[in-house]
Amino acid sequence: MSAAPTLVSEHTCFGGTQSFWKHASEACGGEMRFSVFTPPQAKHGKVPVLYYLAGLTCTEETFPAKGGAQRVAAELGLMLVAPDTSPRGAGIPGEDTDWDFGTGAGFYLDATQAPWNARYRMGTYVTKELPGIIGAHFPARMDREGIFGHSMGGHGALVTALREPGRYRSVSAFAPIGAPIRSPWGKKAFGGYLGPDEQTWREYDATELLRSGKRVPALLVDQGTKDKFLPDQLHPSFLKDACDAAGQPLTLRMQEGYDHGYYFVSTFMEDHLRHHAAALNAA
Repeated sequence: MSAAPTLVSEHTCFGGTQSFWKHASEACGGEMRFSVFTPPQAKHGKVPVLYYLAGLTCTEETFPAKGGAQRVAAELGLMLVAPDTSPRGAGIPGEDTDWDFGTGAGFYLDATQAPWNARYRMGTYVTKELPGIIGAHFPARMDREGIFGHSMGGHGALVTALREPGRYRSVSAFAPIGAPIRSPWGKKAFGGYLGPDEQTWREYDATELLRSGKRVPALLVDQGTKDKFLPDQLHPSFLKDACDAAGQPLTLRMQEGYDHGYYFVSTFMEDHLRHHAAALNAA
């Protein structure tokens, strides 16, 4: 059983509890933090769990503070779990130099290149260590997991689900980095964390995983049309083409006038939560 996490703070919220936690992480070799919204239904039994992966520069506090998810999650009986986006204070030279690499930019993968491979193991953290803690210490139904995220976290949600076929009952994303091997963000992160062999990068690219035969439950993706990162970084058209070719169900909604931030995310949060609840609460 995983060691019990330490409570940092706790707040009553829509009849449930918004809490923040820290713990010693084996996967990441140091302290990691995460947040949990526990809905009121958990007072009477275990509830489905929905993981949210945040984007570049964010922390475990970003989603609870800006996402606007707790009211609807309380109605639907969903536990919301949001990890930090990288290790912090790892002592690696250059980890705080750029906003899109290192601290706050773990890309939800396991680094293979020194010195990053000692601490930057967010893939293992999100798929194994964190769920182990949630299952052991929170009233979560671990047979009913869903995953979603925003930007880098949208990439993380798609890739995590594709790499763990059959595990997640529901998947969605807000403005994901849909084809990171074609994105400056992705090229920078993959080159630093995974090395120069671009074949290894394909294992963390949703478009490439779909082309290799991986599938997930029906996807919901929202993308703002005035997102400044849309032309160069996000590439939803590559994701759509890969889904179409693979027969992967995808609802891609181009939202007129919306940008990349949490005003956009919070606007469509309820749709995403209801998308997940339909699958997670199904008999």
